[in-house]
Amino acid sequence: MTVHAGSLTKTASAPEVNTARRSLGSRIAGVVSGGAVRVLLLLVGLFWLVPTIGLLLSSLRSSEDMNGSGWWKVFSAPSQLTVDNYQKLLENSDITGSLLNTVLITVPATLLVVVIGSLAGYAFAWMEFPGRDWWFLGVVGLLVVPVQVALIPIAELFGKIGLFGSVAGVVLFHVGYGLPFAVFLLRNFFAEIPRELLEAARLDGAGELRLFARVVMPLGGPAIASLGIFQFLWVWNDMLVALVFSDSGSQPITVALQTQVRQFGNNIDVLAPGAFISMVIPLAVFFAFQRQFVSGVMAGAVK
Repeated sequence: MTVHAGSLTKTASAPEVNTARRSLGSRIAGVVSGGAVRVLLLLVGLFWLVPTIGLLLSSLRSSEDMNGSGWWKVFSAPSQLTVDNYQKLLENSDITGSLLNTVLITVPATLLVVVIGSLAGYAFAWMEFPGRDWWFLGVVGLLVVPVQVALIPIAELFGKIGLFGSVAGVVLFHVGYGLPFAVFLLRNFFAEIPRELLEAARLDGAGELRLFARVVMPLGGPAIASLGIFQFLWVWNDMLVALVFSDSGSQPITVALQTQVRQFGNNIDVLAPGAFISMVIPLAVFFAFQRQFVSGVMAGAVK
């Protein structure tokens, strides 16, 4: 009897222990979701922005001031701030031309990947054709191919067809390398669209192209926006591909800044504003479309 009583006592005490553990977990969750953690995350975000702020302030100081003290000196001597560096930047044809080349490379490479990837993703998700699954497996297999493997063969190919050293050659390489991920991402997203919705549109007389434009594209907006942001940031910040496939007339801003550092190590008054412009544009694009980016990421996580 004593043993049974002890067993009952232990059995009865188990829920109390679980309750205590749950209450402890609830307290931890409450602390994590409290205001202190929010303040901590805000501080982390501000700390992440320190290099950008420092580069901005450096770009607004003369080369003498930058060589004599750190960028934080402007808080005690705000008279150091000037826009002369940006005037010199606009007079530097290499930097301004490379910035234009960056736009001419990034915008077409992003749009082509989004458009072609959307069409291919819809085809793999909802259209029947011979070998569809095998073709999709081939696309997935291309995701593991490093970009370094394709540099020399593609460079030889572009040299034979006259695209090496041109903006078009850099764009085509980025499009070809970005499509496998785009197709994989959008195919998986489009496949989660309810079949009944597509069948209803077909019963109303919608063809495949109209169905894609009127139904699939609006529903896939978050995923497409996420893909566009990823591709834009990747192409804008790329330097490896541009170093191989571009020349002096087609080089983007990343290569131009690297060349300026190598040739003129003391022209920090031109490099600082050029680097800040190169950094702030992708940041502006990300913050402008961050809501769509988060929606696409969350939608993919839920599905």
